Parts: sequence; C-alpha cells; structure tokens
Amino acid sequence: MSDDATQNDHKLIILGRITGLYGVRGWVKVFSDTDPREGITSYSEWLLKRQHGWQRIAVENGRKQGKNVVVKLAGIDDRDMAAALSGCEIAVTRDQLVSPKPGEYYWLDLEGLKVITTDGIELGIVDRLFETGANDVLVVREVMREGNSEARERLIPYVPGQVVTDVDLQEKRMIVDWDPEF
Repeated sequence: MSDDATQNDHKLIILGRITGLYGVRGWVKVFSDTDPREGITSYSEWLLKRQHGWQRIAVENGRKQGKNVVVKLAGIDDRDMAAALSGCEIAVTRDQLVSPKPGEYYWLDLEGLKVITTDGIELGIVDRLFETGANDVLVVREVMREGNSEARERLIPYVPGQVVTDVDLQEKRMIVDWDPEF
C-alpha cells in the first residue's frame, strides 16, 4: 500500500530501521535514533521503506526490551511476515513530530543553515550533526569557491549560549563564537 503523498523523501524524517525478529508472533527488533530510544514506539503510524516505495503501517505495541526496542506492527502476525521487513527504514512525516520548545531544534532544522562567526565571517553550511558524550557537534562544510578544489570541513561543538549564540530558522543562519582559523 504505497502512499504517493509520502514519495518526497525530504518530507520524511528517518527515525530508525528494523534490524531483526523478536519471537514468532510478528514482533520486530528496531534500531532507533530517537532519544530516548523507545520514543520511536510513541508514534501510532510509521512509514516503512519497502522495495516499491514507502508504506504506511500502524504500530500496535512497542517497548524497550533490554538494550533493544521491540515492536508489533498491524497485520504482521508471524515470523515470516516480520522477516520480510528486516532492513526497512522507519520514517514519520514532519507533522507527526512534537513541536520543540523555544530554543530547542531538531537536527534536521539545523542542517543547511549558513554558519557565520560573531565577526561576520561565513564559515559554511551545516552539513550534518553527530553526538558525542559531551555535546553534539556541527559538521560545517565550507561553500565551494572557484579555484578551490576541496571544501574545508569544520567540527564545531553545538553548545547553545556559548559557541552557538543565535539560530534564526527564518533567515536560515546560525551565529557562532568560533575562530575561523580553527
């Protein structure tokens, strides 16, 4: 059951993927990128990336099971049906996400923002973020310029109020207190 309204991947938020089977009654193991990990089970409906596109499927039940998350999906009632879903990416639509509190952002909202120092020097564009034990890190890719064959990549700690002094989603920019030589 493919849904044409969800064919534009940019409207979808990837939350994880199905990694294996759990039991014989159609439950699956899930790798979740949500925080907390079991937060992925709070969505009543997922989109699964199958061979022929995205398929909507209802989440019947889910829970944390040790270090894993296990989920029972509607209509998946035995081990063979569950096995067919192994490796499928799990997504939700943007409108299913809870609105962040003021001053909080989803990583996907930060990706693509122009990064400028407090002195007005443009460092590049937020390419992606990753998590470390201490704080999240922005991967800022310098914009390619004529005669420059390689774009420089900077790793800047995402520390609001210290390193990141302003985020303006409307203007698609982020101001950072960062040495451009570093």
